[in-house]
Amino acid sequence: MPLPPLREFLRTESASGVALLGASVVAIVWANLPGESYETFWHTTLITLDLRHWVNDGLMTLFFLLVGLEIKRELVTGELNSPRAAALPVVAAIGGVLLPIAVFTAVLRGGPGSAGWGIPIATDVAFAVGVLALVGRHAPDGLRLLLLSIAIVDDIIAITVIAVFYTDDLSPVWLGGAALCVLAIVVLRGFRVAAFWPFLPLGAALWFATLQSGVHATLAGVVLALLCPARPVRGRDYLPVLEHRLHPFVAFGIVPLFALANAGVALGGAELTAPLTLAVLLGLLVGKTFGIAGATLAATRLGPLALPAGVRTRHVWGMAILAAIGFTVSLFIADLSLDSADLIDQAKIGILAASALAGLLGALVLRVWPTSHHNSGAHPG
Repeated sequence: MPLPPLREFLRTESASGVALLGASVVAIVWANLPGESYETFWHTTLITLDLRHWVNDGLMTLFFLLVGLEIKRELVTGELNSPRAAALPVVAAIGGVLLPIAVFTAVLRGGPGSAGWGIPIATDVAFAVGVLALVGRHAPDGLRLLLLSIAIVDDIIAITVIAVFYTDDLSPVWLGGAALCVLAIVVLRGFRVAAFWPFLPLGAALWFATLQSGVHATLAGVVLALLCPARPVRGRDYLPVLEHRLHPFVAFGIVPLFALANAGVALGGAELTAPLTLAVLLGLLVGKTFGIAGATLAATRLGPLALPAGVRTRHVWGMAILAAIGFTVSLFIADLSLDSADLIDQAKIGILAASALAGLLGALVLRVWPTSHHNSGAHPG
């Protein structure tokens, strides 16, 4: 049975998928209205950044803070807290990263937009879990846990890719400032400070130093999550409390706002046959599906690993297709990796098309695939 925090997470993510879908539809409609009101609004400057950058570089830091907290919880007390428990999600996620990159690279062959090779590696857990919730009784609990675990490993890889490959010119001075903020937080932890407020200015300072350093500012959220105590400090349990408070705010506020600011693309001149669009579409839909399903089935049929109870071959294929819903992090990486508005729009069209197709096909596979053999006593397939 899932742990209570995991049940809460899955329930919130399922509902968040609806809000995310609504914000995406509004963004697309808005971007296709006469005039340039969509781009004009999001390029409005507030202090030193435009509104889109405040969302992408500022508010999304809290998204990555939440992701980091989820990763830490799963590694310390959750489904990934032992090598054996983590083995299958890790194998599946690696397959779901390597094959999309290979497909993307093969389609684009070094053409314009090739720097966006990281776009198809992501899985949007809110959308994927949301669609999985819609199929209800057609998906066993074990499949939800497996999908969530794969998405968490996927997030670890995506965060690493962003940190290593999608950074600007680094500033040693500001990196040093960020390191001092981290050191100060570690010192406070060493003194077992239980109050929350002393960490707030240090977290803000860490974000600002990271923003100025050339490393993407949102990674400050991941660092803060990893510094969060996993065990109670003087009776105060930081990690679950912080995750519980952040999750609704991020799921129903920040992520839909991110979609509103980034999903808008003018469809009048949209071409699904543009090389970058095809590379993203096939990287997600083909690469993710066959990468995750292939690695999962190979590891369980040819190796010592086993599928969760009640999970059959059709579930694995349905889950793998749903994992091709890249959306949030894919849009995020597209904005980081591409420096042309036309290329970003091409990538967005590929992301939107792949995510829509993956949601429909995944639900269809899970609901329609014949199930008469489930009780036949044959191998789980």
